Amino acid sequence: MWEFKFDEIDKMNVLGNRKVIAISGNKPDGLSINRDDAGVPHIHAEDFNGALWGSGYTHAIDRYSQLLMMRILGQGRLCELLSDDDESLAIDKFFRRANWHNNLDAEITKLDEMTFALCQSYCDGINAGLKAKKISALKLLGYSPETWKIQDTILVSRMASYLTLAQSQAEIEHFFIELVQSGLSFERLAELFPINKETFDRKLIESVQLQEKIVPNEVIWNKALPRMMASNNWVIAGKKTKSGHAIVANDPHLEVNRLPNVWCEQSLNWQDGHIKGMGMPGLPGVVVGRTSNLAWGATYTFMDTIDSWIEECDAGKFKVNDDEQGDKWQQFTERVEFIKRKKHPGHSITFYENDHGVLDGNPYKKNRYLCTRWIAAESGAKSLIASLQMADAQNAKQAMSYLADFESAWNWVIADKNDNIAYQMSGLMPIRKHNWNGFTPAPGWDASYDWQGIVDSKDLPRCYNPEEGFIVTANQDLNYLGKVDPINMPMGNYRAARISEQLMQSDLHDVNSCKDLQFDVYSKQAEAFLVILLPLLKKENEQSKGVEMLEAWDCRYDFDSIAAAIFEDFYKVLRIKVFGSENSAMGERVVKHLCSQTGIFIDFYQNFDKVLLNKDSAWFTKLSRDEAFLTAFQEAKKSFAYKTWREVNTITFKNLLFQGKLPKVLGFDEIDVPLLGGRATAHQGQIYRSGGRETSFSPSMRLIATMEEEILHTCLAGGPSDNRFSIWYKSELQAWLTGKYKELS
Repeated sequence: MWEFKFDEIDKMNVLGNRKVIAISGNKPDGLSINRDDAGVPHIHAEDFNGALWGSGYTHAIDRYSQLLMMRILGQGRLCELLSDDDESLAIDKFFRRANWHNNLDAEITKLDEMTFALCQSYCDGINAGLKAKKISALKLLGYSPETWKIQDTILVSRMASYLTLAQSQAEIEHFFIELVQSGLSFERLAELFPINKETFDRKLIESVQLQEKIVPNEVIWNKALPRMMASNNWVIAGKKTKSGHAIVANDPHLEVNRLPNVWCEQSLNWQDGHIKGMGMPGLPGVVVGRTSNLAWGATYTFMDTIDSWIEECDAGKFKVNDDEQGDKWQQFTERVEFIKRKKHPGHSITFYENDHGVLDGNPYKKNRYLCTRWIAAESGAKSLIASLQMADAQNAKQAMSYLADFESAWNWVIADKNDNIAYQMSGLMPIRKHNWNGFTPAPGWDASYDWQGIVDSKDLPRCYNPEEGFIVTANQDLNYLGKVDPINMPMGNYRAARISEQLMQSDLHDVNSCKDLQFDVYSKQAEAFLVILLPLLKKENEQSKGVEMLEAWDCRYDFDSIAAAIFEDFYKVLRIKVFGSENSAMGERVVKHLCSQTGIFIDFYQNFDKVLLNKDSAWFTKLSRDEAFLTAFQEAKKSFAYKTWREVNTITFKNLLFQGKLPKVLGFDEIDVPLLGGRATAHQGQIYRSGGRETSFSPSMRLIATMEEEILHTCLAGGPSDNRFSIWYKSELQAWLTGKYKELS
């Protein structure tokens, strides 16, 4: 994929290992940057502007390749600047279709004067760092970076908002259409998806001509970027802690098997304040972390921010109903994107757009096609303003108002120094027609289905100082905390329920108990399935080594567990047997593909679990639920390997740029890293394939803050630097595996 001269490796210096970071360029007065023993940069400046300059400078030094790769991808210029092959062209097409690289100048005008100055200072620091960087893998590939601008920061903001978060909603809605068109009955569909008979229009959905299918086509764009999906966070009030002070804990479960880690840890200090925590290269400040007054963490919320409409197309036009004049036909806007290529002739592609987004089809061929729109496609300014305001937030209520302005969909938990705790959902939720939740495609010619604006953030789920003394979010359904229902396809509640149970059991929580909970590997999912399976095996007088191990199993996915691997084998066969049966309209081949090559079963597994656990489900026809469980176990036990979870649940951490294509001896990758936990445990350790490559969900970092001290307890799956020849490249990986936290003070 990459053209790399191996003899250049010998010329690489060991960079980024200094405790004091030398600063080149026109730096702000009084600026200094030092690393602590873990390599985390501590930036000291006279004011916040200077601190952000230092943050940008350090992002460029420590994450040079990661920073620039994000921009190259977002602009859809991979073929032009780095790798010109069919795979890269498909990635470029995806980002050109998304169109996040346009309309950036208009977003700049929405920044207030102070935020603009802060962002410019951050960009100035990046540009000084890019010039100071002596050598990097990207430079060896022949890439010379352009000046970093605020527009690039807004582009990164849009990418961070979408990175498979909104995409997962689009995928499941697309998959639903495929199932409808395959003939699956309403009863079976209704057990998996948020639909009702009054609004379900099968004939309308069957009339759509789909272009790109979830099955069997692969989702290839995410080969270059991490999936950001499952996460845990919680906040505990002082009345339930040993110290009497509130605690915040956060561990985002992302695609962890990549180097460098997506997160970049920094401590920013200036005369009037400080802020420390985890940020992303390209974005000023920190995303999650703390100040003297506050601590906050984030998880993704499954808000539906992406909708599709069915357009009646002919001769390059789409139909619109007009009550007075009858049907009218309007011309699509045609956007032509030209992709330059290093090794091949340039590629021109035309996208057809209207107020419903980008058409998935050719309107000059008469048919009905989907038109899809993500509501945050023209966002970024308000998120930057909100993020930078957090440095001055005085209390939890003020933080709620700031975080509510984020344009991307997040669950924020907050604690302040007065031990108030809060939760706030953010994101742009469309105001839709009554009785349309946005999950199913709407008739594009009916204007009553057009978005009517954006829901006021005060109506989104939120709470302040709840009576129970804690708040937990783990991608579950949180609609009950708001005046509207932004979530229609949540992730499972296994993790949230487990964490809540543990927090409820004690009023003496502290940093150590939160560390233990971040490493909790008990599976409520396995518990629910074994309650059904084990009595059935006993009734059948089934006696085998596998049965004995499941009977003795404590439902924990720890490294030494053999039963965890046995349960996973059974669960895999059960899914295929129930959803891939001949009369399911999916088929075994399709279900195997969904399990092994897409995120459908990964992201929404509890929806499928509800079917598997329900003895009265419409999915059980030829076999009853109990018969399906027994048959699945009998089939699975033929291939039981009796290996430990450590042996079967391992993955390679691959360099972001080279994707495992370099010889192992060069050390760009970390081979056979075991992941603790499973899909439904508080500490996730989920490994699967998506878009043709092996990927994962696991805690990308762990963060704990107690308001009794101005310290962050953290560990990162990787290290501060993206430079393979730096001592900070994989410096924290072993500590991350073994649960050794450092203190950022």
